[in-house]
This record gives sequence, structure tokens and C-alpha cells, in this order.
Amino acid sequence: MGASDLTFVDRVRGEGGDGPCPHRLVMEHVTSRWGTLILIALLDRSYRFSELRRAIGKVSEKMLTQSLQTLERDGLVHRDAKPVIPPRVDYSLTPLGREAAEQVRALGRWVDERMPAVEKAREEYDAKRASA
Repeated sequence: MGASDLTFVDRVRGEGGDGPCPHRLVMEHVTSRWGTLILIALLDRSYRFSELRRAIGKVSEKMLTQSLQTLERDGLVHRDAKPVIPPRVDYSLTPLGREAAEQVRALGRWVDERMPAVEKAREEYDAKRASA
């Protein structure tokens, strides 16, 4: 089976190759807790680090730094360090990042719209489990 014969799920599972699957890694980066929030926030505008941290909320400096570096390495986030005093660093989306962020935001909107149905399903599931 050649690489072109693999389905997307096969590629994400890592079938047909050695080592960590790059598809899976990018999926994990984009859909991680902080990756998702970073991408959605940066759809609105560019942010300085401290502004982005406040916009996202409850993220440690270390986690935000790691997440931004990962997304930058994947080509989704652009880091613009200006040589001024004090140093100024702005983060924005690349065109590839904007594409990913639009998809993530669409998923977020779906979750928001469908949350009542999810909550109902959870209640029904829990009630069945409790009576069993």
C-alpha cells in the first residue's frame, strides 16, 4: 500500500510510516486546549504576549510560550519581534494559520450551538447508568 492509498485516518494513526505521524502532531497542536484558544483569539487581531495571555485567561506563561512556539513552528503563527526598548513582540496568524483558525472557530460555534443537545444526552446517559 503506497502513501497515496492511505486514508486520512490511516495517516493520523501513523500507518505506513515510521516514527510519530506528522498529521497527528499537527492535529494535536491545532486542537489542543491552548492552541484552539490562541488561534481563535488571533482571528480578531494581532496580540502582544501579555494581551494574548489576558484574552485567553488561565494559561501559564510557560504553556502560552510553548503553544505559541509550536504553532509558529507549524507555520500557523507569526512572531514579529521589534528591536525597540522595551522589546515588543506581536503575534498574528499566517495565511495557513488563518485557514486553521477558521476551521477551529467553526467547530467552536457548533459546540456552542449544540451544547443543550450535548447536555441532554449526558443527562440521559447518566440516568441510564445510575439505574443499571
